Amino acid sequence: MKITGIRSTVFEHRMDRAIGDANNPRGRDLNAGLAVFLEADNGLTGVALGNPGQQGDIHAMAQNLLVGRDPRGVVGLWQRMADFAFKGGNRGAVTDVIGALDLALWDLKAKANDEPLWKTLGASSRAVKAYASGIDLCLSDDEIRQFYERQARRGICIGKLKVGLDREGDLRRIGIMKEALATSGREPILLIDSNEYWSPKQAIQHIRYFERHHEIFWAEEPARRWDYTGLRQVSRAVNAAVATGENLDDAADFRALIAHEAADILQIGVGTGGLTGALRVAHMADGFDLPVSVMNCPGNYMAHLAAVIPNHIWMEVVDAGREVVFKHDSRVEDGTIILGDSPGNGIQFDMDMLEQYSVTQRSASAAPSPWGRRRGAGLHVVADGEADEVGEE
Repeated sequence: MKITGIRSTVFEHRMDRAIGDANNPRGRDLNAGLAVFLEADNGLTGVALGNPGQQGDIHAMAQNLLVGRDPRGVVGLWQRMADFAFKGGNRGAVTDVIGALDLALWDLKAKANDEPLWKTLGASSRAVKAYASGIDLCLSDDEIRQFYERQARRGICIGKLKVGLDREGDLRRIGIMKEALATSGREPILLIDSNEYWSPKQAIQHIRYFERHHEIFWAEEPARRWDYTGLRQVSRAVNAAVATGENLDDAADFRALIAHEAADILQIGVGTGGLTGALRVAHMADGFDLPVSVMNCPGNYMAHLAAVIPNHIWMEVVDAGREVVFKHDSRVEDGTIILGDSPGNGIQFDMDMLEQYSVTQRSASAAPSPWGRRRGAGLHVVADGEADEVGEE
């Protein structure tokens, strides 16, 4: 079995609702992606979702490093790609390239085995506990209530709210989320996420304020992703656990957090160098008795990885309507992602829909964070509704 080639299509569509955080409080409802198809000589095709901005690099790396190779040697091929990126480092855009190709390789391997990816990875259960995440700073109070009540009807009692720009408003919205999750019939577990907007001292002040009213299980990214002194300061000053890591790229980036006891929960996803890269971090964390949580992705395909991680607690589910151009065979019920039995990672592109929503180039406003890091971050809170740029009216 050999890899023979690669093809891809950029697509863009409107989601069911807008998503936004402290750095992007306006929100966006435009979603873009790259459908990746890695072809083998036995007629099988490995599929993945990638970043449209890296289409050329994905093709180049596949042609230079993967074509002619046996896709079933996924870990060795991952290392080959990581070694190729050695000089510049397995960081940033190249990590996303490796991640997309790694996902396609694992899909090919599972299809060659004629089994779902969770079985190929070695999981003994298809079930992964889920938490609801609205990415909801741009939503109204009613929209937040409706979102978490909908998740509660699926048995989810764990919810994560975006916070950071309005302390009183955040407190009110935490209460709304809690009430909505309680309709599941279970005790709600509350998570908050400020997306690196605060300084460590700001984080402590805000989190302590929330903790006077609610029990917060974790505070996500309360300081910059690499700031192990600041993250440790927050962890030791509040009751909530510090969760971080979603914007780190390689296992080496997590070493300082672990060595300096700066994170209580490590977050991993396809951006951590694909399934192989994320699994390396999970194994390292397990050696230090640290739990991990898998980040969200369209179609929840990363649940295949979460299912095999012994120290995994729960995976983020966004449910924003990002699955327009593909179908998947997982479902959420009783607070759990249930993975299917179809061979591979569960993603099956609808070629008619993919053609309908294909574009030559992604729109600027469809990027994950179109406006970058919000003004005032780490210095002073610029409330939602204030000018995003100095001099802007």
